Amino acid sequence: MSTWKKAGWGALVVLVLAGTAGWFSLDKETRGLLATVPTNRNLLFWSQSQRDAAFRAMDRIPLLAKWHTALPGPVPRPLPPGEAIQLPLDVDAYLASQHGAALLIVQGGKLRLERYGLGFDGSGRWTSFSVAKSFTSTLVGAALKDGLIKSMDDKVSDYLPDMKGSAYDEVSVRQLLTMTSGVAWNEDYGNPNSDVARFNNHVPEPGVDALVSYMRKLPRAAPPGERWNYSTGETNLVGVMLMAAIQKPLAQYLQEKIWQPVGMEQEATWLLSKTGKEISGCCLQATPRDFARFGQFVLEGAKVGGEPLVPEGWLHEATHKQADIGQPGRGYGYQWWTYDDGSVAARGIFGQGIFIDPKRQLVIVTNSDWSKAGSAGNPQYAEREAMYQAVQKAVDDEAAGR
Repeated sequence: MSTWKKAGWGALVVLVLAGTAGWFSLDKETRGLLATVPTNRNLLFWSQSQRDAAFRAMDRIPLLAKWHTALPGPVPRPLPPGEAIQLPLDVDAYLASQHGAALLIVQGGKLRLERYGLGFDGSGRWTSFSVAKSFTSTLVGAALKDGLIKSMDDKVSDYLPDMKGSAYDEVSVRQLLTMTSGVAWNEDYGNPNSDVARFNNHVPEPGVDALVSYMRKLPRAAPPGERWNYSTGETNLVGVMLMAAIQKPLAQYLQEKIWQPVGMEQEATWLLSKTGKEISGCCLQATPRDFARFGQFVLEGAKVGGEPLVPEGWLHEATHKQADIGQPGRGYGYQWWTYDDGSVAARGIFGQGIFIDPKRQLVIVTNSDWSKAGSAGNPQYAEREAMYQAVQKAVDDEAAGR
């Protein structure tokens, strides 16, 4: 698997440099964080200091990107403090090694650790990258419960008629969510001939969404349902399909279904593609505490006022292995990375994550700026996995009175 296959931000590269003047539209505090002005369209080639500044300000650079906003409700859900969790690691050293901006541990519904770095704090929003995929998945579940998507076995072309006659004509909603469409897609950001690179320069036919225009030309590589292949293009297609079904922007649906009823504390923003639609595979900005609230919401069964937001049994499917990804003990659900022990994670490049362990009533939020974007061969990724295991062991030891 390519290093960039876990990238998870899809079409963001088309947004990121419309003009250097945008950087100087920032407020004085944020502007002071910028070491130099990025001189290319691809954040993978920014310096670490540029990423440190930009990851907390993606929605404050109006000439570089546009976004829609999900407003919070009047009363935020409490995150009551709990007893400090005793971990077998030096948290400050871990955060420094991760080049981390935030580490939050919620266990038993209580905030048991909250630590920040990089001059960041809990009042700011940090970009999610592919963590947004799991939000998009949950909104698909809401649309199913609302009857706006009829069935997981419906074909993509039922909602996007422009996909008729393409390789996606026989692909189901379920196969799109599990990335098992069998349609060819190359997400290697180091390859100028990859689909991501070619899509950025694609000129759509008049009246056709740019993503649909590109994706409907892709060839079939395997029968639907037989092969897993990581494709942010497909998650972005999920979003276009979902918006066709709900007939409103994703940020508005997020506000209606999750952000306000769940009790988020601050607004979220969702960056838009060049065609003015939310990039559903990427780019949701929120505070670490609100990412934690989302994790707790999923942990508790995705319920609002005691009523499930999604159909019965759907969340279990979403957060358990539906596709084999070729890694022992791991799998892929409906836009969630799964562990065979029942844990599940949302992941984004450069160290963004929400880890959920129902057995231990545990939610861990990480926001970082790793020196390397992907997980393959990345010691910072391995270190974070070890941290997850250390927290799990600490909870077990505490329960056993050790």
